[in-house]
Amino acid sequence: MALPIFSPVDDPGPDFTSLLRKSGMPAMPHSEGISVAHATTVVALRFADGVVMAGDRRATEGYSIAHRAMDKVFPADRWSAVAIAGAAGPAVEMVRLFQVQLEHYEKVEGVSLSLEGKANQLAQMVREHLPMAMQGLAVVPLFAGYDLRRQVGRIYTYDVTGGHYEEADFQATGSGGRDARTTIKLGFREAMRRNDAIELAIEALYEAADEDAGTGGPDLVRGIYPLVAVVDAEGFAAVPESEVADRFLNLIERRRSERGSESARGEPQ
Repeated sequence: MALPIFSPVDDPGPDFTSLLRKSGMPAMPHSEGISVAHATTVVALRFADGVVMAGDRRATEGYSIAHRAMDKVFPADRWSAVAIAGAAGPAVEMVRLFQVQLEHYEKVEGVSLSLEGKANQLAQMVREHLPMAMQGLAVVPLFAGYDLRRQVGRIYTYDVTGGHYEEADFQATGSGGRDARTTIKLGFREAMRRNDAIELAIEALYEAADEDAGTGGPDLVRGIYPLVAVVDAEGFAAVPESEVADRFLNLIERRRSERGSESARGEPQ
């Protein structure tokens, strides 16, 4: 396929989605009214040096499990991350387009977008997806990153119309979002350490999976665990799966011990 050539008047500039439209290609896939998989629960919370983002691995089709090991947390660029909930196929395509858009802008302009600019770009993509959302294929991303100018982690949430809002400390979305938010709300502290924030994100997903059928918890038999990532001044970094597994095993052991202690206190003397 030959590269398109534009006149100065028609030059799409750094907007990759405009480049696709001017080239006659759709920016996003279209629905054919078929059954699709849905991603479920993702969370993000700030800590002293950045943000932690995590997501379960389950995708559902109605009452069935479509996928047990779906990725829902992705690097948007070096200093930001995006997590997805909603219709899985369009959501993954939106993430890929978003990644290319940020890279395209940086190559054309010679500088990277500010964190607010990245959030605005994603909002525009969500807004353009509204016709599919009206057909029941809604995509609700969660965006977070490290603001190099302010030297702080920041979190943005979205609605299906493209509205985006900055959250002060934490947020969760998806079918188990309410239970995850409640857990984080009870355990959140200002200027948390990295390890404490990771622990709280893991506990939030564990509690969401305990209450919500669409959210997948740790699968000890298959060795499938939620994805967890950290974004700080060093950039995006996925937490090793072995560390996530150890933290879940420790959490399960603590819960088992707590139940044992409660049962012991309830036994007649």
